[in-house]
Order: sequence, then structure tokens, then C-alpha cells
Amino acid sequence: MSMADVHDKKTRSYNMSRIRSGNTKPELLVRKFLHAQGFRYKLHDKKLPGKPDIVLPKYNTVIFIHGCFWHGHKDCKYFVVPKTRTEWWLNKINSNIANDTKAVKALKKNKWLVITIWSCQLKSAKVKKRLHSLLKKFDN
Repeated sequence: MSMADVHDKKTRSYNMSRIRSGNTKPELLVRKFLHAQGFRYKLHDKKLPGKPDIVLPKYNTVIFIHGCFWHGHKDCKYFVVPKTRTEWWLNKINSNIANDTKAVKALKKNKWLVITIWSCQLKSAKVKKRLHSLLKKFDN
């Protein structure tokens, strides 16, 4: 067991393997909402920069649903830098932030509307307000 980690390698490996990169609860919540509103979309289009979680080709819109921790949501109570292996985690998170910024720039350059939804915005108290504000993006 590493001095910087509270778990042995096997336990840490198992814990990390349980973390999903796609089809997360927040992602499924947004997809279900959009589908119920009549929107049709593509998922995780590898041809687009950043492989957006949801692609609405008809509206030339992409939606990223970011986990507050993994994408370093500034001033969010769910983004707390771990006390162990701090440098490694900060490098990982800052790399994610840099990749996000690069993808958004490339998408906007190609005339895509980019919407980012943070997982904290989908907590029970805020979810209805956030999802309905999403619809306003498509009103003409």
C-alpha cells in the first residue's frame, strides 16, 4: 500500500473501475428529458472534438455533461481536491480542463452551439429548473 493512498492497489483499482465515463446518471437524466420533449440525438460522436455526450445535429448543438470533480467545476462544493496524491489529481483534472477548453474552441469554430451541464446542476433541488432552461436554447 502506498503511503499516499488509503487503499491497497487492488482495492483502488476496483474502485476506479467502477467509475463510468459514459451513460452516467446525470447523462441518462438529460437524455431521457430530451427524448421525452421530442428531441432526437446522437451519443458520443467520436468525429467531433471532445466526443460530446449528446449531439443534436438538427440544431447544430452539442451537450457536455461534466462531473464536477473530474472536470474541476470552479467554486462547486462537489469539487474538492483530494488530500492524497494531490499533485497527481491536479494534473489529471487540469488536463481534463485543458482538453475541454480545446474541444469547445474547435466546436465553436465550426459553428456548433456548445452547452455544458454540470452534474451539480442536476441534483434534485435544481434539476427541473436546469432541464427547462435547456429547452430555451432551442426556442426560436
